Amino acid sequence: MDFRLYDESDAPEAARPQLEAAKKRMGFITTLNGVMAESPELLAGYNALAEQFGKSSLPLRAKQVVLITASVENGCEYCVAAHSTLALKARVPAEVVEALRAGKPLQDSELEAVRRLTQLVVARRGWVEDAEIEAFLAAGYTRRHVFDVVLGVGMKTLSNYTNHIAHTPLDPAWQDQEWTR
Repeated sequence: MDFRLYDESDAPEAARPQLEAAKKRMGFITTLNGVMAESPELLAGYNALAEQFGKSSLPLRAKQVVLITASVENGCEYCVAAHSTLALKARVPAEVVEALRAGKPLQDSELEAVRRLTQLVVARRGWVEDAEIEAFLAAGYTRRHVFDVVLGVGMKTLSNYTNHIAHTPLDPAWQDQEWTR
């Protein structure tokens, strides 16, 4: 099925401000945002979740771990490539990004706790055992961080599923980090 890629000139009127803001923020309109513009509400919801996740209490590297891990677990080729690129730009070590892309445990125990919790939240649809939550907390995180992970997973669920359905083409900006399931 073909889904249209919109830009700020031809998108539904309600989506145009979101696309214009995305262009200011990123320097271009991602194909993900162009596809999401079909539903201005989806686009606005995704961008609102992304903004809130950005403000969450998780450290920057932990946020990147959530975004890549959820995308790998959901098999989203687009989002793995995009977030790998963004993580490397945010100075997440290349070996961390590569391990995440491969679904392998991380050497850094704090980041591994985030990877493991994120993977379990996605794979088990939120039914994470208390012992796993306790292990996450023992790694130095808080109960608030648990829900910050849930927020990041929710954000990625919207984009991952959109990309699965629309077969969103990969932006040139993410090509160097192309990933396949």
